[in-house]
Amino acid sequence: MKLVVGLGNPGKEYVNTRHNIGYSFVDYYLDKKFGDVNWTKKFDGKYAQVIVDKEKVLFLKPETFMNLSGNSVRKIVDYYDISIDDILVISDDLDLLVGNFKLKLYGSCGGHNGLRDIENKLGTSEYKRLKIGISNDKTSDTKDYVLGKFSKEELDTYQDLFNKLCDVLDDYFKLPFNDLMSKYNRKNR
Repeated sequence: MKLVVGLGNPGKEYVNTRHNIGYSFVDYYLDKKFGDVNWTKKFDGKYAQVIVDKEKVLFLKPETFMNLSGNSVRKIVDYYDISIDDILVISDDLDLLVGNFKLKLYGSCGGHNGLRDIENKLGTSEYKRLKIGISNDKTSDTKDYVLGKFSKEELDTYQDLFNKLCDVLDDYFKLPFNDLMSKYNRKNR
């Protein structure tokens, strides 16, 4: 069983904000690949269960707000006894330009509070990540920037990127992660 976690903040006021790119991509992927899925409210979040290549896959959107995302992840991991090796977390990344992404096997949280909390709650930083670039505006406060809405141009860019990321996620379910990184990270420089 695999767990794919899309990070974001709950509530209409956070729709189409930079920090919610994980939520947005999970919704896009599930809609494109599975149509209307049933979301269940549990584990301090919402999760959907689908079958991919005869394997159960859980998609989780924590609703604890970004800085406490680890609470939700820890609860679902414990309940389903999910291996750390089978977790993929999708989040925004200030250090990547809009339209870019990076797959990462493990590493530090890079200042991302949602990832930091997941690391704290799981007791490890050795989970897989799909980081989606949101750029960085050094002229504004980081909190205001990540909670800000996307421009029309950025939304158009993400539409194209999400189509590519669907291929990445499809391959995630088939390929060893090192092969996945080799296949996609080279093309993304």
